[in-house]
Order: sequence, then structure tokens, then C-alpha cells
Amino acid sequence: MNNLNVLYEDNHIIVVIKKENIPVQEDSSKDKDLITIIKEYLKEKYNKPGNVYLGLVHRLDRPVGGIMVFAKTSKAASRLSDEIRNNKVHKKYMAIVHGKIDEEGKLVNKISKDSKTNNTYLDENGKEAILYYKRIKYNKEKDLSLVDINLITGRHHQIRFQLSNYGYPIYGDQRYGRQDKKQIRLFAYELSFIHPVTKEEMTFNTLPKFMEEI
Repeated sequence: MNNLNVLYEDNHIIVVIKKENIPVQEDSSKDKDLITIIKEYLKEKYNKPGNVYLGLVHRLDRPVGGIMVFAKTSKAASRLSDEIRNNKVHKKYMAIVHGKIDEEGKLVNKISKDSKTNNTYLDENGKEAILYYKRIKYNKEKDLSLVDINLITGRHHQIRFQLSNYGYPIYGDQRYGRQDKKQIRLFAYELSFIHPVTKEEMTFNTLPKFMEEI
């Protein structure tokens, strides 16, 4: 069934691990996207004729892997979207960055997205972007830091841009980094939210393999 890694599923939601370099939605490359993969999985599993509903409520950049939740009903999609708008969905990321970043800190910027280049940039009139970080480990030989990131706002390319702007670009980030020619070391390892129907608090986590590199 498309080798899909499902962490949780019920009648209302499905939580999966997105693999690196798979687009969430169809893009200009026409490569197979995650939404199509999940729909095929559901169609096959439940022997469903016709179209399968799947609600997209948040995104991950194409090169980035990690945990995502999708809605299986429009009601669940609407409620999860409301949670995201009200900052009740919490996301944590793990990253490897160049340099020895401070032990912990908070990054706050006003940023906007350039729709022509798809890049994020500093903008006094932009949206506020906030994240907290903690350095887990530093490898002096490689001059790389392993960083735990608590994302407060979910702006376009936020983590990648803010860390690069702060002077600690993510290892392997082809857009905002140093052209390392490697897979980006950024992973959405924890996702917490309130179930849209049962109202139960749910937390899912899985650590990336690249943690072993430091």
C-alpha cells in the first residue's frame, strides 16, 4: 500500500510520516504527492469506489520529512484548521545547523513570502514569525549543532529562513543554506493537537535518523 508509514488512523483523521523529497500536494514536477498516496491507501484499505475525501490542514516543505495529520471528513478538517489558527496545534522539529548556536534562544522576525521566487524575506510589514530553540549537541570537528525547535507560528519556510538569517543555516538546505549538496537535516519530529471529535489530547513523535550524525 505505497509503503505509507501510518502512525494513527480512525474514522476522522490519519497521522502519517511524510518522507523527505515527496511533495505534500501535486507540484510542477508531477511527482507522486503525499495526498495521492494516502488517498490510494484509503481507497485500497476500505475498498472505496469513487473519490476519497482527504483534508489538508497544514504543510511541510517538499525536502523536509516528518509527522503530519490529515482529516478524513470535512468536519474534522474544519476543526483542525481552527485549532491551527488558534495556535492549539504544536509542532517540534529537529535540525542540524552550521556553527555553534547558543544553548537556547527565541527568534522573532517579521517575514513575508515572495510569490515569484517562493523565498521568504524580512519585511517590517510582514507576519510575525516566532520560534524557540535549544542546542542538544555540538560537534566541534564538524562545526555542526543539533537543535530542538519549538515552532510557535507556521510561516512559509520559517525555520529555514530564521535560522539562516540568524547565522546558523540548516545543513543541506539548498535554498537558504551553503549548498552542501546533501539532504536537508530538518525533520518535524513531534505533533500535538486536540482530536477534532473526541477532544482527546494527542501527541505523536518519532526522531530522525540524522541525529546519529552528530
